Amino acid sequence: MFDKFSDRHIGVTRENELKAMLDTIGVGSVEELIAQVIPQSIRLKKPLALPAQGMSEYEFSAHIRALADRNRTLRSFIGMGYYPCAVPAAVSRNVFENPAWYTSYTPYQAEISQGRLEALLNFQTAVISLTGMEIGNCSLLDEGTAAAEAMLMMFALRSREAVREGRNQLFVDRNIFPQTLDVLLTRSEPFGIELIIDEYDEYEFTGKEFGAIVQYPAANGHLRDYSDFTAAAHAKGALVTAVADLLALALVKAPGEWGADIAVGTAQRLGTPMGFGGPAAGYMATREAFKRHMPGRIIGVSVDRLGNRALRMALQMREQHIKREKATSNICTATALMASMTGFYCVYNGPEGLRRAALTAHLAAVTVARGLEALGYTLAAHDFFDTLEVEAEAAVVQSLALEQGINFYYPSEERVRMSFDEVTSPEEVDLVLHIFAQAKGRKAKATKYATEESIPAALRRQSNYLTEPVFHACRSENELMRYIKRLELRDISLANSMISLGSCTMKLNAAALMQPLSLAGFQNMHPFAPADQAEGYMELIAELERDLATITGFAACSLQPNSGAAGEYTGLMVIRAYHQSRGQGYRNVVLIPASAHGTNPASAAMAGMKIVTVACDERGNIDVEDLEAKAREHSSELCGLMVTYPSTHGVFESRIREIVDAVHDAGGQVYMDGANMNAQVGLTNPGYIGADVCHLNLHKTFAMPHGGGGPGVGPICVAEHLRPFLPSHPIVGTGGDEGITAVASAPWGSAMLLPITYGYIKMLGEEGLRHATEMAIVNANYMSAALAPEFRTYYSGETGRVGHEMILDLTHFKHDYNIDCGDIAHRLMDYGFHAPTLSFPVHETLMVEPTESEPKAEMDRFIEALVQIKRECEAAVGKADNVVVNAPHTAVELAGEWTHPYTRMEAAFPLEWIRQAKFFPYVSKIDNGYGDRNLCCRNLD
Repeated sequence: MFDKFSDRHIGVTRENELKAMLDTIGVGSVEELIAQVIPQSIRLKKPLALPAQGMSEYEFSAHIRALADRNRTLRSFIGMGYYPCAVPAAVSRNVFENPAWYTSYTPYQAEISQGRLEALLNFQTAVISLTGMEIGNCSLLDEGTAAAEAMLMMFALRSREAVREGRNQLFVDRNIFPQTLDVLLTRSEPFGIELIIDEYDEYEFTGKEFGAIVQYPAANGHLRDYSDFTAAAHAKGALVTAVADLLALALVKAPGEWGADIAVGTAQRLGTPMGFGGPAAGYMATREAFKRHMPGRIIGVSVDRLGNRALRMALQMREQHIKREKATSNICTATALMASMTGFYCVYNGPEGLRRAALTAHLAAVTVARGLEALGYTLAAHDFFDTLEVEAEAAVVQSLALEQGINFYYPSEERVRMSFDEVTSPEEVDLVLHIFAQAKGRKAKATKYATEESIPAALRRQSNYLTEPVFHACRSENELMRYIKRLELRDISLANSMISLGSCTMKLNAAALMQPLSLAGFQNMHPFAPADQAEGYMELIAELERDLATITGFAACSLQPNSGAAGEYTGLMVIRAYHQSRGQGYRNVVLIPASAHGTNPASAAMAGMKIVTVACDERGNIDVEDLEAKAREHSSELCGLMVTYPSTHGVFESRIREIVDAVHDAGGQVYMDGANMNAQVGLTNPGYIGADVCHLNLHKTFAMPHGGGGPGVGPICVAEHLRPFLPSHPIVGTGGDEGITAVASAPWGSAMLLPITYGYIKMLGEEGLRHATEMAIVNANYMSAALAPEFRTYYSGETGRVGHEMILDLTHFKHDYNIDCGDIAHRLMDYGFHAPTLSFPVHETLMVEPTESEPKAEMDRFIEALVQIKRECEAAVGKADNVVVNAPHTAVELAGEWTHPYTRMEAAFPLEWIRQAKFFPYVSKIDNGYGDRNLCCRNLD
């Protein structure tokens, strides 16, 4: 009998431990507790229609390899934003496949995130350097959504005069990737932004434009000088965004040098696999004058309590969910893990390595261009970096190319497009020319391989890049491996200890789920490859969509949204399209409870909605009477309700069906935020409750890793009446018959990650999925009950129970001990723990979610740590110099001169078990204000 995956995934498996926990809670069985937690009216009456028993790890390994083998990874010259690249094995092995990197959380707790913060700072520094800009963020989602963020940023930067004049036109050059244009269409429409799609060199600005977007180099490979165009745009008060290829910028003039205001794009070809569309790091860089309008996160340099250099996320108002309905972006997660990989790629290769990679791609293109012209072919452009478009009979070329195991891109029946890359060999160049010669019934002429770049002098890069010391320090693998390890040791991840972040669901990312991501069949697929080459992916996608629809109680699923916030937005846009199809496009009011996560109102704002806040009562539940009144008041224009269930307060609200009915009766749709789905799976579901659409955080409930702040995946599941409106794609057929335009660059979003959730469901089976949910609820209630003598749980349900998370009340600590919630968070670092969610959704509280994956011993250690810290707070009354407010304590401080009234042992080893695996924070408490006043977002050391 093979081992059951559920016994490995679920932390509490011993009957005596479970009994002790249930005794602490005060119930006789798991079922008795669940009956007290989840209202009986919404409990599923029969099991989910999934196999009862899951595969073993061994069985799944064979199954997923067979699927990967069904993906035929032909040599791709498709390009279009996705390129084969040389992912350094040292980065793949030490970062991508390393749980210390992929299980860490977003670096909100900066003192225990210094390693990944430096890796992200390296990414920022490389992007700023290559683009010739002054400031950058530490990644966005992909190229299409990055371009859309730039569009909205330019729109927000309009002068008061431009706003008064109603300037709402955005020029978009016709020669742009179609998937980017599609995302721009999606994101512009709710704001009333009019896209003017035209030729950049024929267009005359009218003064009605607020911005312009051009691709650099253009989609067909044409390398164009945009300096005059940019000057003309600026003369009319319009800003210019360049969607720029980072590898090209090793050879061609940086956008910042020819006048662009914003540069965006993808860093995929700098050290991350194509992965059938993602994930890869999107990027944005801009002028420092625009820093307060830039979406996403910026890593900045500051100092700690002892004056040492320390990194942290700068300018925190950029976290758009803090702005709620006033947000200009709903970015929450980004692609931190992939950005770290790109940063290490740049560290390993340095400027000379990037130039070598760029030259390889460029010289291959130059050689093929000369050979094609010698064969009598006509090229679309004679100035190019790595991409050629040629007039040819596409069907003939495609047939010959497939025989040779090669994919090109075919924009029309008379055109073939091909992009070369850093791994192109001279033999492949000869093979490409052979194919085109054969298409004309001729033999390819011998072509001398190009040795010198062929870029117009006006566009040739003259400036240096990657000049910072970090990009010159690691050329050997030993140097890089040790640098990565040094950074790794500065961080806390799930490889160290429990991360009990409420709402964030930091559960086990099982090795059996992560291993398939390294298979070539999943890594090396181009998202626009012919479907018959991706049979393994297509079967996995179709089955995963069915499973997720079954779990949520809905009819259909779209995997395209590539973050949780993107899923929120997509769900709202699908609802919007549904109303429009019924002639009710005027329905634009969304009800959002006051307790909702800030991305809800931010996403609603991005979807062009008017937000009406619904009150919560003193128990944290939605005020149903207030909701019913507001639904009636706005019934003629009600679009829908955004509701998180169980609530953000960690409670299953018993009147949820009344809430749903009130919205439906007023003509609205119900969007259920899936952030807390880990308390629903197998026990209830959004469809059964009555919702119309939900998004799922696959990086929460469904076991994908958080990756230090991303990648995340946020698919949506919908009821039958919303199926026709699921997002489509301009290149690959997907979505509904009346699907909205794309919400991400790739047809299935970050598809390379999907084997994780696929495997999670297949290995747990129906019984395992349900048991995982039950144990998540048991663990939370156990911690709440065990901590009750010391910490009050702020909210609970009608029976006094919590869902899968709870909020601990620390609101009196400032008054009683002159110690606040942030001090507690910092002191937990000395105990080797990441703090729970801090001051959300209630100020001066800790929201704790242990998940089903944590063993009882780990939960007990965390409980003991919190109780001991409370004792320290009590002892600190009247003492300004105390062990809590000074936390965390670094090894250097502990070994140096000691002037504090408490001992070094009290600071470093307050409990006996800490000696077994002490984690020393790399820096002490960081001065955030200093970092904002002296903003530096490059690694200059």
